[in-house]
Amino acid sequence: MASAAAAPDVRVVGGWASPFVMRVCVALRLKGVACEFLQEELGKKSGLLLASNPVHKKMPVLLHGGRPVCESLVIVQYVDEAFAGAGPRILPADPYDRAVHRFWAEYADAKLPTALRTLRGMIDGDKAEAAELVASALGQLEEAFAGCSKGRRFFAGDDIGFLDIVLGSYVGWFRAAEQITGQPVLDEARTPRLAAWATRFCAHEAVRDVMPDAGSLVEFGEALRAALAASASRP
Repeated sequence: MASAAAAPDVRVVGGWASPFVMRVCVALRLKGVACEFLQEELGKKSGLLLASNPVHKKMPVLLHGGRPVCESLVIVQYVDEAFAGAGPRILPADPYDRAVHRFWAEYADAKLPTALRTLRGMIDGDKAEAAELVASALGQLEEAFAGCSKGRRFFAGDDIGFLDIVLGSYVGWFRAAEQITGQPVLDEARTPRLAAWATRFCAHEAVRDVMPDAGSLVEFGEALRAALAASASRP
């Protein structure tokens, strides 16, 4: 990974357990850009977060030179452009390849979050149906990996890129869901290419120090459920 680039006041507002926040951290680390991480308190939203993202009121927020950039996919693309001279490209250079990677990133975000929250017991729903939705989505992404990687190690080729960061941000929660349900999510029998890719992704130097372990995520999920229940019970 490139050495830390000179960056005027780069800060990330978020939470360590959020896959969407992790994307921003991985993108910055891939570019070699140092940042200050501002951890949000569990179950609460800071004044800085609300002021920086008044529309959606969600993390992550990237503050670059005091100016906020919101929404994880937007932030990752912004990091690629704002620090174009540092580290490897995040999005493909070819316009068609960029479009394909953006398509599959949107697909992953449309299919995976709600199903994973159901599997983790964070929201009500049919767990068997949620498990099948995750399996179906990962089956599609297994085929996408074959096309995007062109036989190489990552979706982006020889190094991680945009689609790797987007899908890879879910890997910790895939493993947490496996602990909770006792059922495989990244199944070596059903999605062998993705299972091998996930191992390589987690070992990448831009990822390994910010990828939460499954046990910590299970504990976080339990703490978050308790915090949400306490908040809902208040008059």
